[in-house]
Amino acid sequence: MLFFLDPQSGVPYYRQLMEQVRLHVSTGSLTAGDELPSIRALAVILGVNPMTVSKAYGYLEAEQLLERRPGRPLVVRVQTNEQLEIGRLERLRESLLDASTLSRRLDISADDALSVFRDLLNESPPDHGREEDPS
Repeated sequence: MLFFLDPQSGVPYYRQLMEQVRLHVSTGSLTAGDELPSIRALAVILGVNPMTVSKAYGYLEAEQLLERRPGRPLVVRVQTNEQLEIGRLERLRESLLDASTLSRRLDISADDALSVFRDLLNESPPDHGREEDPS
């Protein structure tokens, strides 16, 4: 599991961590029962104050995305299919906020913006970060 923080983003670290946990759950890379790193361990890995990690975990627990078990690591809580779908749509919505703002600033009509989005959905997915097989 990979968590990282971007000091240049302007987004508080605890919110960056929360979004990454939500994204991992939405994509299925974290599933029900998966354990998260301890607060101290993750704070050391990320180089942040343990209270930052604790705050993120606390909010995610309040959202009922994580479950605390006394004396044991936090785990991902069981999600219904409906909850997982809502989470996926929320991740997409958050991702599209900047694009919708840019579209309005550029005075691009909703129909044209939707057309661009449809085109992108129909394109082959890019191979981000994947190297070509030389064989």
